[in-house]
Amino acid sequence: MNITKEQIDELNAVLKVAITKEDYQDKVDKILKDYRKNANIPGFRKGQVPMGLIKKQYGRAVLVDEVNKLIQDNLNNYLVEEKLDVLGNPLPKQQDNFNWDADEFAFEFELGLAPEFEVSLKTKKAIPHYKIVADKKMIDDQVLRIRKQYGKLVSKKEVGPKDEVNGTFTNEAEGIDQKSTVELSKIKSKKAIDALKGSKVGETVSLKTKGLFKEAYLLPSTLGIEKEKAEGLNIEVNFTIAEINEREPAELNQELFDKLFGEGKVSSEKEMRAKIKEDSEGQFQQQSDQKLLNDVTERLIETVKFDLPTEFLKKWMQTTGENPLTEEQASDEFERSEKGLRYQLIEGKLIKDHELDIQYDELKEFAKGFIKTQMAQYGQLNPKEEDLENIASRVMSNQEEVKRLSEQLMSQKLLKLYKEKANLKNKEVTYEEFVKEVYG
Repeated sequence: MNITKEQIDELNAVLKVAITKEDYQDKVDKILKDYRKNANIPGFRKGQVPMGLIKKQYGRAVLVDEVNKLIQDNLNNYLVEEKLDVLGNPLPKQQDNFNWDADEFAFEFELGLAPEFEVSLKTKKAIPHYKIVADKKMIDDQVLRIRKQYGKLVSKKEVGPKDEVNGTFTNEAEGIDQKSTVELSKIKSKKAIDALKGSKVGETVSLKTKGLFKEAYLLPSTLGIEKEKAEGLNIEVNFTIAEINEREPAELNQELFDKLFGEGKVSSEKEMRAKIKEDSEGQFQQQSDQKLLNDVTERLIETVKFDLPTEFLKKWMQTTGENPLTEEQASDEFERSEKGLRYQLIEGKLIKDHELDIQYDELKEFAKGFIKTQMAQYGQLNPKEEDLENIASRVMSNQEEVKRLSEQLMSQKLLKLYKEKANLKNKEVTYEEFVKEVYG
């Protein structure tokens, strides 16, 4: 067998495969002999069927199968040996009037070649790197939430501005009959607040659903309806009061500190606030890092320019799925996937240039750290090394888990690279400012 490459341009090539009878005949003959030994054909004893009849019945199918295997194996080896960086898979060129009765065969395969390009992380325009801080207002709100959560309920005779009201919402036409608890502090509608204030147990108040709560997500759960139904809902519901309570905040004392953080770890309100700040900012770090990854990805796609073998990729997309695509469908599919393909190539270049490859032992240690974190969530703070090793070994035997962990570890490596090498501009913001700036 002989394989030669004809370069069409920088992104396209054709592989020409020449196969002679000597390449395949021995394998074909061996398979046909095995067929003859086991063939059951009426009029002949097993193993005594004439070879001519076997060749007539099975020869063409065996030949085609063996030639295809031969091509596939040798094409893959050729691509590896020649270090050809291809996109997609080689596509066989259509050959009219192909003659399978000949002794020698010639095939041609189209190749889409990966482009050559350089990636600079020093983009002209700096990319914001957010440091999200927990400001005084956020910490005050968190302290108040904790005090309310661990506080006690004091029964009231009539509704006041800070009370929690238990009752039943009803609307016969809409099929609403839901027991819920309403906090007056979370109600937006002034009319609703005025209607509820001063009401007593057993009384029924009529409330408008439109603009009832400060946060729209509260309406569906409060009324026991689907989220889609709650959007834009503008009806009146009756609320029959069953219980009125005021939540008396817990005192900031050692008993509360021990419940929250463990015995003796925090001993004052000042230390509690510092711990809340530390924990909150640790959680914010994950959001900041994800935002940085997303922003660097978008900037690299925007600034790193290279061409792709577009027509080849569209043709390849037509044939690779479970169901063949039309030219128009393949073109649409290419447009949808082009951005992701470009970043895959950019990421691959970064991994190669900065030697970010993942080794097995490194991935296993990463898996053990991940397992240790999960165990800590269930109170197992000091697992034995032997247990971690056994669990990690089981995880590493699952290819889906290996793939998922590899992607997470590579994201960490890329993030570290970006923080060290990219043109970043540090920006300190509160969480509220971050949400407003990033998500609008």
